Amino acid sequence: MATSDQVTAERSTTTAMAADGVLLNPRTYEAADLDPEARRLMLATIEFFESRGKEVLKEHDRDLVWYADFLEFVKRERVFATLLTPAAEAGEDRERRWDTTRICAFNEISAFYGLAYWYTWQVSILGLGPIWQSENEAAKRRAAELLSDGAIFAFGLSEKDHGADIYSTDMVLIPDGEGFRANGGKYYIGNGNLAGMVSVFGRRADVEGPEGYVFFAADSQHPAYRLVKNVVNSQSYVSQFELEDYPVRPEDVLHTGPAAFDAALNTVNVGKFNLGFASIGICEHALYEAITHADQRVLYGMHVTDFPHVRQAFTDAYARLVAMKLFGERAIDYMRAAGPEDRRYLLYNPITKMKVTTEGERVIDLLCDVIAAKGFEKDMYFEMAARDIRALPKLEGTVHVNMALVLKFMANYLFNPAEYEPVPTRNDPGDDEFLFRQGPARGLGKIRFHDWQTVYQGFAHVPNVARFLEQAEGLRTLLTTAPPDEEQQKDLEFLLTLGELFTMIVYGQLVLEEAALRELAEDTVDQIFDVFVRDFSAYTVELHGKASSTDAQQDWALGHIRKPVVAEDRFASVWSKVRGLAGAYQMRS
Repeated sequence: MATSDQVTAERSTTTAMAADGVLLNPRTYEAADLDPEARRLMLATIEFFESRGKEVLKEHDRDLVWYADFLEFVKRERVFATLLTPAAEAGEDRERRWDTTRICAFNEISAFYGLAYWYTWQVSILGLGPIWQSENEAAKRRAAELLSDGAIFAFGLSEKDHGADIYSTDMVLIPDGEGFRANGGKYYIGNGNLAGMVSVFGRRADVEGPEGYVFFAADSQHPAYRLVKNVVNSQSYVSQFELEDYPVRPEDVLHTGPAAFDAALNTVNVGKFNLGFASIGICEHALYEAITHADQRVLYGMHVTDFPHVRQAFTDAYARLVAMKLFGERAIDYMRAAGPEDRRYLLYNPITKMKVTTEGERVIDLLCDVIAAKGFEKDMYFEMAARDIRALPKLEGTVHVNMALVLKFMANYLFNPAEYEPVPTRNDPGDDEFLFRQGPARGLGKIRFHDWQTVYQGFAHVPNVARFLEQAEGLRTLLTTAPPDEEQQKDLEFLLTLGELFTMIVYGQLVLEEAALRELAEDTVDQIFDVFVRDFSAYTVELHGKASSTDAQQDWALGHIRKPVVAEDRFASVWSKVRGLAGAYQMRS
């Protein structure tokens, strides 16, 4: 006779298979939308972690073990070489290309098992960015060869005293007749201990202003490269290093002048996009662990998942996580469709970095409120998730940096739409070479977008989409009848909340676009927007309470608080999908 646990697992797996099919489940993952070689790499990565097991995963995390075995796997299977080499640098190997769909799939899978494994990949992407954007053919050949040999890379931008403020870099290059001698330090540089090439940003001592910027490639094993320490308590090596009369030869120079500045920002556009997908992977694993634990636990004669507040927390967490995944997948399409005449990705990119990652924190908080003390136990994946999910919104200059960027697009997005051909799902094999020729990092306020209202109107029959659309249209009313005055336009405290309201409209738009492409069940769409209606209302209350808000703005805020449309049958339907995830996945021991 089957045990009760076996029956629960069988019931859960069957139910989960009938659910929305949005979340990654290593038990059932087939990578069907990827090419055969990428599929092989994703499945091999899953098998690497699953065969090594959860016990070793947790042991290495606790003991801060450098992930040499993972990097050996990467080298053996040519993971980074295949996924991170643009086709132009791949020679005769047609499997190697820069394909954002494949890259984001690996983001999600690697983070699903631990942020440290994702991090060494992520900072390699950043380190490669200035190299692949360069016209230095020798440096690009060297990078391609190093990838083939299993090397990792690093991005030497931030400094201890200046953070990522590249205007204030203290990495100084002094001409020496043949090239330069570089002196200065970099701080918080992942992979700085073993990177085959470190892309380092600095400035010439003899040239003032933007013309003096330089990006160059350094070797972390060179005698003039002094590794100071690992600045974090982690498996990852997040280094502080100093260059002491480091010889920069002409063949090491990647960019000079304003092009070096642009390379820094454009690399961030490419590399920091990955943050959102890491959050998704972490939350997926945590959700499986939390719902499985809660559904098996009995308190006061009831399964924990029978308590109404627990069901609400899990359902909200699921709705938020599905929305994260939908937005991220649709943002990939715009990254891959980008070109000189279509730069919409420059709005969706910071929202992926900012909104998806902060939503990840909210998902983990909801789950943590349910599993409580269990989430702190040393043998739980959740203990890693609760710690690591906090890092992701902070790895790109904090949320306010991205929000300031997002606000540049608000006027054109809300009031001045343009015509574009529809962007299809972009899981076709292809090399996203435009990402390495993005051009000058300016003119953001001139970028235009397709009409955001179209997709909302297409879902207007869904009750909470219709209610959220009322709120979204109200933001345009606010900006035309009671816009921020001159002082408020300088008040970042006020603008951050205004930006949250605007961000929600963009976020909801791409969620709906992806939901339409996937033909996602309408009950799940309705539940997602139940959450969005509440969130928008909370931000209006926050705007009302700002010290600088005017009477007209306060009246607007109170007039746009909405309660979601309540539907018990819809909630019960979505909750059944969430509960069906109990036992659907558990990492091998």
